[in-house]
Amino acid sequence: MLGAVAASTAFAQQGASPQPQTIRLRGTIEKLDGRAVLAKSGTGEELTLRLADKALVAAVVKASIADIKPGLYIGSGAMPQPDGSQKALEVHIFAESMRGTGEGHRPWDGAPNSTMTNGTVGASVADVDGPVVTVQYKDGEKKIIIGPNVPIVRYEIADTGAIAAGAPFTAVATGKAADGSFDVSRINVGRGGASPP
Repeated sequence: MLGAVAASTAFAQQGASPQPQTIRLRGTIEKLDGRAVLAKSGTGEELTLRLADKALVAAVVKASIADIKPGLYIGSGAMPQPDGSQKALEVHIFAESMRGTGEGHRPWDGAPNSTMTNGTVGASVADVDGPVVTVQYKDGEKKIIIGPNVPIVRYEIADTGAIAAGAPFTAVATGKAADGSFDVSRINVGRGGASPP
């Protein structure tokens, strides 16, 4: 599931200047050298990630449907269903200090025609296809169907000690420097066999 470096440009509201380009990075860590993370993308490209002074390091660990409880802040990449519900492709449980990260419902680049919904867990009910969790956010709510084989992970706040050789990672950079390195303020690192979404 480790893919190549993907770039996407987000534009501000009409009439405003474009926002900085963001680049989603995914691959495997080779080593940490001071504030530089040396890594390889899924296609074998050598990457250098320069951690910001107060970079957030999140360890990503395996979780289960039993860990998804009312009041927690979660995100789910999903496929829209004809009835307006979302069929989860993956679910991630945020650390409490990450509450509010990417809140809302929007298109997602994880799969064609997919969405991302980040919000607070409300009610949960049983369904034929799996539990249905209501995710509430500022402008509404979505019902997320979580099937039995959907990967579920939890983010735990960590330090640079979590950045270990061989671990899978994801990060979002705000552009590529002249020397080819990427500046990142957050890196998600898989731990215990889990892969960051």
